[in-house]
Amino acid sequence: MTAKKILVVDDDPYILMSLEFLLQKNNYHVIVARNGREALELVKQERPDLVILDIMMPDVDGFAIARSIKQDPLIKNTKIVFLSAKSRESDQKKGMELGAALYIIKPFSTRSLIKEINQLLE
Repeated sequence: MTAKKILVVDDDPYILMSLEFLLQKNNYHVIVARNGREALELVKQERPDLVILDIMMPDVDGFAIARSIKQDPLIKNTKIVFLSAKSRESDQKKGMELGAALYIIKPFSTRSLIKEINQLLE
């Protein structure tokens, strides 16, 4: 069985590193993007099973990336998990309306994040 592919998108290098380590330790194939533009390219090239997406990034925000994924017939079934410091209910609602499977607020528990991801990718 080949490892499920996860694209992690965050402009915070510490979060990228820790998520990459955590996901690899749990036998996922991990690709990282440091900004929105990179994420949009990689999601089309790599076609990951799941995208972990920060919302607030300097170039293209996570909501725009999610919208772009869901509008593309080739990748629209990609699961999206928002991981954001934006904790307002309106942001969470917007994320879910854009097709996210999960909306997790930073700071987050790595244990529960892995549990949720494992369930999404079963």
